[in-house]
Amino acid sequence: SEVTPVRIRPPSVRAPSVNESKSKPKVPSDPPVKTIMRRRSQSLSLSVERKKEPRSLQVRFVDSLGLDLEEVKVFKVQDHPLIPHHVMFRLLMSSELAFGRSLELSLPYLKPCFPENMGALPDFLKRLCAQSVCLQQVLCSEQGITGTIQVLNLAYEKEVTVHYSFTNWRAHTHTTAVWVSSAKCGEGNAPATDTFRFRLPVPPFILEPGAILEFAICYHVKGSDYWDNNNGQNYKLSCHSYKVAVPRECEDSMLHFT
Repeated sequence: SEVTPVRIRPPSVRAPSVNESKSKPKVPSDPPVKTIMRRRSQSLSLSVERKKEPRSLQVRFVDSLGLDLEEVKVFKVQDHPLIPHHVMFRLLMSSELAFGRSLELSLPYLKPCFPENMGALPDFLKRLCAQSVCLQQVLCSEQGITGTIQVLNLAYEKEVTVHYSFTNWRAHTHTTAVWVSSAKCGEGNAPATDTFRFRLPVPPFILEPGAILEFAICYHVKGSDYWDNNNGQNYKLSCHSYKVAVPRECEDSMLHFT
């Protein structure tokens, strides 16, 4: 005889008891995907709409800003145009490049009209004893002019200043020298002296061929002033220039940065 299969019924869903619901912690559910997609689609639609909006153009006139619509400048026949140095430099460099010649720069420098090492002269000590102050040495460089001064140690409190001018004394200024060292009485009845150092800054616009820098030294001690002005002629430095050839690999960079 045939055996009829017995149907197995799946267990029914049983509601959790009160104890099981308390024992199992609740896990937070993830945010629905539809919400994220809906927000993203809204942001994309807004960005597209913003791109489609036409930009409004504004027109402003200079007179509304307080400026003139035109500027008129009258030149006289006898007036010579003032061309800046950097413009002339670029024109000269362009012409040199056009003709295929090597470029040359004219660099200014100051040259003393007196011996640079005054302390090496045979009458230096004699002059120092007579004037109580003497210029010892001068050095010229791109940073300016530096020099040393010797004075007789007449008192502990003393001040040394250098008065200089670029305009033939129509206008002048001064700088204070700083103390460097002292020397006691030496051989041959050499007096006790103090050495001071000074520096004169030179503006770049002064460095043109033919310019003259003059200076004189004042030594103030015990209420009296002692001067060294190079026997009434002042110490003068004249401006000269020398030519420097520019290498070919530097020509383009100099033309660009001038």
